[in-house]
Amino acid sequence: AEAGKTANVGPMAAVAGAISEFVGNELSEFSPEMIIENGGDIYVKSKKKRTAGIYAGESPLSGKIGFEIESGGKPIGISTSSGTVGHSLSFGKADAVVVISGSATLSDAAATGLANLVSTPEDIPAAIEAGKAIKGLTGLIMIKGMGLGVWGDVKLVEMA
Repeated sequence: AEAGKTANVGPMAAVAGAISEFVGNELSEFSPEMIIENGGDIYVKSKKKRTAGIYAGESPLSGKIGFEIESGGKPIGISTSSGTVGHSLSFGKADAVVVISGSATLSDAAATGLANLVSTPEDIPAAIEAGKAIKGLTGLIMIKGMGLGVWGDVKLVEMA
């Protein structure tokens, strides 16, 4: 509920991320590294650099770009929300909004809220500004068609 309030969405917008995060926290005593994925909401705890690709549906950028993940062994949350891919309700039409933070719960809520703001590529700059105002976020990637917006501690990579 707190993550939803922070991201200006309801508490259910953070459920999948919360499940990833809570499972990850429980399993942490058994493994120093893990990746738990739950429908686009990911808990990562890794000692080495990893690369994640971005699936953005029909966007020409889909599968062509990704980003590096360096958690330094600390847990991070990565969530993706879309208004064009998947079954979840979105009030926007973003092909992909990826949010990175120290919490999968917060990332999930923020991805949902920010994806609601993107219906055209021209909406991306305002949605990036809205994301910057959410305390705790460390990175954003937004895709709508050929429109791309990036903010924060994000290193994009070309995917093969």
